[in-house]
Amino acid sequence: MTVPDTQSKALQRIRADVRAMQGYHVQASQGLLKMDTMENPYRLPSELQKQLGERLGALEINRYPGERQEVLKNMLASYAGAPAGSVVLLGNGSDELITLLALATAQPAQGGRATMLAPMPGFVMYPLSAKLQGLDFIGVDLTADFDLDVPAMQAAIATRQPAITYLAYPNNPTATLWDEDKVQAVIDAVAQVGGLVVMDEAYQPFACRSWITRMQAEPQRNAHVLLMRTLSKFGLAGARLGYLIGPAAIVNELDKVRPPYNVSVLNCEAAIFALEHEALYAEQAAAIRAERQPLIDALVAIAGVEKVWPSEANMVLLRVRDAGRVQAEMKARGVLVKNVSAMHPLLNNCLRLTVGTREENAQMLAALKESL
Repeated sequence: MTVPDTQSKALQRIRADVRAMQGYHVQASQGLLKMDTMENPYRLPSELQKQLGERLGALEINRYPGERQEVLKNMLASYAGAPAGSVVLLGNGSDELITLLALATAQPAQGGRATMLAPMPGFVMYPLSAKLQGLDFIGVDLTADFDLDVPAMQAAIATRQPAITYLAYPNNPTATLWDEDKVQAVIDAVAQVGGLVVMDEAYQPFACRSWITRMQAEPQRNAHVLLMRTLSKFGLAGARLGYLIGPAAIVNELDKVRPPYNVSVLNCEAAIFALEHEALYAEQAAAIRAERQPLIDALVAIAGVEKVWPSEANMVLLRVRDAGRVQAEMKARGVLVKNVSAMHPLLNNCLRLTVGTREENAQMLAALKESL
């Protein structure tokens, strides 16, 4: 048997659906203005870079992560205003937390597959995680203007009785922050079928409100709700640190499927350092929010931009006549943006732009005008 034959046979051991998938593609960005991934554009001041480097350099990286994670959990609970009786679960980014939630709720085939539900268009990791972990995924379309379709959500929840319902707050890629009463109506519907609700607040630093206030004010009504956040949009995208806040009885069960030492001592210490300088990151978020509406206003005024949606995140969604061509033309002019057309029919010919600094936004606007 030849080597290619053995390799071919070995490949057959990999799941057919995995072999049929496309891997997550990250655009090469060397020498380009990166406005496609909603990162915080601000770096630490040089003095704080030096302090962080010294602290990371002093860590015992020959040892497994230890009690500093408990310090980080306590700091995150305090920063977020975690309700009494809740605990924090750390993840290697919120992507890992999504995987852990699916792992913990997936059912053996003979018991009937569990279901994950979310409004769509939404974060691509929800259906991907369901597929990989063996859950059925149900996407409920948003309205034409990306509002939450509460009757459709309620009907799907009653029929499919999902183990997990995701509500991104604000939503990605639409940057929508849905009305509180509509969100609560969906949460109440999930309570009737005995499922979990995960409020995904990845973009919380840029939104005008957080679901944590409802969790604090009505703990019984939200006793099945978990709040998921990431420090990526806070300003630590490279550190990969996500966290989940929820009732101890639920989170402690989810913790059982977490890989040991999933968060490195380097990531943990970088997050602790960032929270010690929370005021600086708050200033950065405020600066980004201040640039958001001027960017939207400028986009509305550009001939060839057909529609621009309001935003409660550090991104803006707009529609043009030919998103694929415009994206390619902007890249040729040195600016990367995201073409989200293929994600969902409601996003046909839509581009998603990151809100950056004033200078970055001006460069992006100039490239867009020239590309239309």
